[in-house]
Amino acid sequence: MLEIKNLHVKINEKEILRGINLKFEKGKIHALMGPNGSGKSTLANIIMGNPKYKIIKGKILFNNEDITNLSPTQRAKKGIFLSFQNPSEIEGVTISSFLRMALNNSKNKKISVLEFYKLLKEKLKLLKMPENFSERYLNQGFSGGEKKKSEILQLSILNPKVAILDETDSGLDIDALKTIASGINALMKKDKIIIVITHYKRILEYLKPDKLFVMINGKIVLEGGPGLIDQLEEKGYSWIEKK
Repeated sequence: MLEIKNLHVKINEKEILRGINLKFEKGKIHALMGPNGSGKSTLANIIMGNPKYKIIKGKILFNNEDITNLSPTQRAKKGIFLSFQNPSEIEGVTISSFLRMALNNSKNKKISVLEFYKLLKEKLKLLKMPENFSERYLNQGFSGGEKKKSEILQLSILNPKVAILDETDSGLDIDALKTIASGINALMKKDKIIIVITHYKRILEYLKPDKLFVMINGKIVLEGGPGLIDQLEEKGYSWIEKK
């Protein structure tokens, strides 16, 4: 389980998260929705350990271990993964080299070249991506959809225990959306936690989350099952803010 307890977070002296309490359970897909500026991406970054954000109160527990003060590297080695909204471009580093190095570091052991390329080929096929895609420089010159697919390829290769997907569906056409949703669903196992941050219903139609949390002004104001998605699609957030 990943648990957030009474989390208060500041950035540049402005409080963004104001007492977040959440439990993300193994074997379930969780959706996090809310208006722009409500703190969803801040929460994702805090779980991953981004030092830009300052925790002023509260704890983050992963499998009952306090990880509040761990570095992003330490969290990644424990199996926490964040897919970025806007991934960086890295010239001169191929996707395959990057992924092999990341996999070796996360597992603390060297995986043979043969074993790695067998795994890479399998995941490229799953995501309906050409084999030569992995020889391109990481995200350089990529379209928005290609960047998102690159992130899901990383997710598939690293096979984390917790996957936080921050607006992975933004800017995707319907075919790319289906492919990415398929890749996420393929990862889902009983020991995995998936957290999907999104503004839109359409990716959730393919992922079918078990729980939905609504964040407004740095607080979780509502939670429910899949039926809540239709209410948000129909009414927006104003009816919650008035409650």
